[in-house]
Amino acid sequence: MEKTINKHLFVWLGAFLFGNLAVDRFMRGQIGIGILKLIINAGTFGLWALIDLIIAIVKAYSTYSDTEDLTFVNGRYSR
Repeated sequence: MEKTINKHLFVWLGAFLFGNLAVDRFMRGQIGIGILKLIINAGTFGLWALIDLIIAIVKAYSTYSDTEDLTFVNGRYSR
């Protein structure tokens, strides 16, 4: 399954503002990992959300520097 999302919307709304609620994982179509992230984030004080935010920023603004959209295939970044 392929999903295309605006990179600014994904990084700043999905990962930064709502990363603790696993919205970034749900946006990518990773429902199971999103539920797991919700459970684990409560015990790790948002560490997983911070790591996902850093990964999203690096991927979106270095790998996808030439486009405004991110493409995910089966929930993974695709180039």
